[in-house]
Amino acid sequence: MEKWKKVVVGVGVAIAATGIVWYSVYRADAGVVTVQTGHVVREDLTSLVTASGEIRPKNYTNVLGEGIGKITDIAVNEGDKVKKGDVLLHLESIQPGADVRAQQYSIEAATATLKGAEANLEASQATLAQRQSDLDKAKLDWQRSQLLYKEQLIARQDFDASKATYDGAVAAEKAAEAQLAASRASQAQAQFNLDQGQAVLTHQEDVLNKTTYRAPINGIVSYIAVRVGENVVPGIQGTSGSFLMSISDMSVVTAEVKVDETDIASVKDGQTADVSIDAVPDKTFKGHVTEVGEEAILRTSGEASMTEATANTQEARDFKVVITLDNPPDNLRPGLSVTAKIQTAQKKNVLTIPIQAIAERTQEELDEAKLGNTSNVTLAASRSNDSDAQNKDIQGAFVVRNGKAQFVPVQTGIAGTSDIEITGGLKEGDQIVTGTYKALRTLKPGAEIKIDNSLPQTTSDDQTTD
Repeated sequence: MEKWKKVVVGVGVAIAATGIVWYSVYRADAGVVTVQTGHVVREDLTSLVTASGEIRPKNYTNVLGEGIGKITDIAVNEGDKVKKGDVLLHLESIQPGADVRAQQYSIEAATATLKGAEANLEASQATLAQRQSDLDKAKLDWQRSQLLYKEQLIARQDFDASKATYDGAVAAEKAAEAQLAASRASQAQAQFNLDQGQAVLTHQEDVLNKTTYRAPINGIVSYIAVRVGENVVPGIQGTSGSFLMSISDMSVVTAEVKVDETDIASVKDGQTADVSIDAVPDKTFKGHVTEVGEEAILRTSGEASMTEATANTQEARDFKVVITLDNPPDNLRPGLSVTAKIQTAQKKNVLTIPIQAIAERTQEELDEAKLGNTSNVTLAASRSNDSDAQNKDIQGAFVVRNGKAQFVPVQTGIAGTSDIEITGGLKEGDQIVTGTYKALRTLKPGAEIKIDNSLPQTTSDDQTTD
């Protein structure tokens, strides 16, 4: 045979052999799923609830307008530290000051009137005492005159004179009593006028005092909403000029975060938390939960879910959780964005597997895998008449046994960042299927598998969700 013919025959034989080998491998790998695996291990596990929010002082106050007037000066700037009682701003005080001075003059006049009324009262009391003394003397004289006249020791004229003197003393006493009553009424009226004037002065002084605004608490001026020359009006929500500034007491700093309704049941007072502040990168601050909201807040509007306007709104809800920072830095400001990781549970030395290894299969799928190639009649007969039970999802993991992925129902406990506690169904050291996501999503119970842990942990297909 010529040389070139031998080469052609050799190449043909090699191609044919390669094809046979490839086909054999292909047939052998048909139906085999390539997976990644891991093992059931023991480790310490911490369950976290992550929520975002903002820095809030525990104590703060909004300074609202208390009167009407134009701002003449603002004594502080944003960021200034103030103490309770420090002056914040002034309003025009010409009219209120004049009202106070006028009322003070009225008080002085009322005080003088009261003193005069009191003097008249004392004089009336002295006059009454004198008239009572005169009456006592006249009465004794009249009684004596009656005895003497009966014994005919005095003339009728003297008897009548004594009687007239007595009657005059009685009338004078009554007149003195009436004068005393009038003096008392005048004194009471003068006292009432003075009290009324003092009440009006208190009101006018309050109006004047409200032209000077002072810090109600210790803290920093966190926000100023007005400028010199603007008008202030009494504090009414939503009214321009009613909100002046905010004072925040940063001695106790909190992070107010919103926790999803699916996680709020596990959040309790006293739980520790790690708080990250966007403005302070690469640092984490310790804190503890001090308040857990009782009423849900709508995520879009921020309103309470039980109000009449929102009671039937079907949208995501959050709950307010307040975390007090243990050692906050001095440069924090209200409103800074934060992220909190609340430790809701912690367990030591428990069985764990990666969270992504948890899969769900229906009872129907498990029955099909168990029966294998059994006839459709046998398969149908083996199924329960309860379709709901057949379609109910069963939580489990795929365990590697004899080159196959066997689905094992598991019971779980707390979940950490990447791992979940296994409380039943698996034992330490079991080899389980951990990926890829695509393989776990379609893997059938009992399927033959090929382990390749060199594959990347994530692919574009793995990141695709249903």
